[in-house]
Amino acid sequence: MSTAETRRLSPKVALLLLASILVSFVAASAAPTPLYEIYQMRWQFSPISTTVIFAVYAVAVLASLLTVGKLSDHVGRRPVLLVAIAVQAVSLVIFIVANGVSALVVARIVQGLSAGAAIGTAGAAMLDIDRARGTLANALAPGVGTGIGALLSALLVQFLPAPTRLVYVVLLVVLLIQGIGVALMAETVTPMKGALQSLRPQVTLPRAVRGPVLAVAPVVFAVWALAGFFLALGPALVRALMEMSIVVGGLVVFVFSLFGVGAILLLRNAAARTVMHTAIAALILGMIITLVSIAAESLAGFFVGIALGGIGFGGGFTGSLKTVLPLVEAHQRAGVLSVLYIVSYVGFGLPTVIAGFLVVYGGGLPRTAIELAVAVILLALVALLGLHRAGRTSSPG
Repeated sequence: MSTAETRRLSPKVALLLLASILVSFVAASAAPTPLYEIYQMRWQFSPISTTVIFAVYAVAVLASLLTVGKLSDHVGRRPVLLVAIAVQAVSLVIFIVANGVSALVVARIVQGLSAGAAIGTAGAAMLDIDRARGTLANALAPGVGTGIGALLSALLVQFLPAPTRLVYVVLLVVLLIQGIGVALMAETVTPMKGALQSLRPQVTLPRAVRGPVLAVAPVVFAVWALAGFFLALGPALVRALMEMSIVVGGLVVFVFSLFGVGAILLLRNAAARTVMHTAIAALILGMIITLVSIAAESLAGFFVGIALGGIGFGGGFTGSLKTVLPLVEAHQRAGVLSVLYIVSYVGFGLPTVIAGFLVVYGGGLPRTAIELAVAVILLALVALLGLHRAGRTSSPG
């Protein structure tokens, strides 16, 4: 064994490193959430601009997933991860020096492009090392990263100086350490030809799964729309309703993510139908409690609704995957996943931008939150009806 090989990270350490990369990339995407109000006051832009700044990230992630998502199969995991970390570092530097809305939009686009490449590549590398642990890490890391990123950012903003810069400096240091770790990691795949061809997006939906996909799509859209709204406007909603601190606003995202992760853990071995029904029930109940809490200006009730919404998010997306993927052949999974990702990120970005317009030109932030909650309830009911119809013709795995 060569000296270079003996210096490589062990598989267990490499798996932890890859999981930490997923967490830090998602944390970086959530870090601006508590800062949007500060940016808005400093540069005098409307909630519409806030939601556009938020939504361009979703578009960039989706574009990156659909193009660069399979590149690491051909050139190797390590090169793609190193480039993704470098690009993410550039986005953080743009955030640090940002002096207006245009800079924030550029930073979010660059951040989204790097995140799409890193999420797909790190996820695949974890599966290369250990399929069982890698699958669980892939499911848990996004929720953990979202919660940590929003809460860490809120705490730094509330209690330490340089609120619009410090969190990005901390994340930049973490990224540099992770970059060194990737350089020391062993490659998990053998590079092969076809790198340029792999950049061509492939979106396919076999006839056998069109019914099940149509059945789960409303839940996928609804839970990602809910996540997008809370990430973009959740802290502002809490402050508008209850005049609470930035930390409490960050806790909104943290609680939502925490219960989403908990749902994934608790329901990971349950049947697809059980997971979907649990998620739909949690969504409907959570949104009803949220509606009542907004009307009553109850912080405790609002957080109960948020927690149930998180269960709906974790269970809804996981249950959708468990419903659809067992019905397709191995060579069809990438295309079907692409369809689900499209539904997810359209739900993540588009309703949030619409919400920004409604906040400005409609009835304000509380009324917009109520309208979103009603829309989520209706989509959950549509999905419930679709699942019962699909169940008559196919058996979800």
